Amino acid sequence: MDSAVFWSAMALVLVIEGFMPFVSPATWRKTFVQILQLSDGQLRFFGLVSLLCGLALFWWVA
Repeated sequence: MDSAVFWSAMALVLVIEGFMPFVSPATWRKTFVQILQLSDGQLRFFGLVSLLCGLALFWWVA
């Protein structure tokens, strides 16, 4: 993987992560409060699902 591709991917992550707080900070804050109320098991489940989706997408694209 070229370093330009890596840094482009990192930049895209930052753009996506910053979109909701910029467009709708109140909704983002409410969502974040709801996430904080999840149990460790629920957070692990969503983390695992995200990880597997990311790996599958990476495998599909590469």
